[in-house]
Amino acid sequence: MLRWTITFIILAIIAGVLGFGGIAAGAASIAKVLFFIFLVLFIFSLITGRKKI
Repeated sequence: MLRWTITFIILAIIAGVLGFGGIAAGAASIAKVLFFIFLVLFIFSLITGRKKI
């Protein structure tokens, strides 16, 4: 999930530099959503952790 976030951030930066504002905004918003999903899943996994048998 974090790999996809980094990919969309890089895509947004490249599109912004080249002047494609709409594509840059779309990629940045997708990256933001993916990052928050990653954070929620990461915190959830930290809280639950591995159960010892």
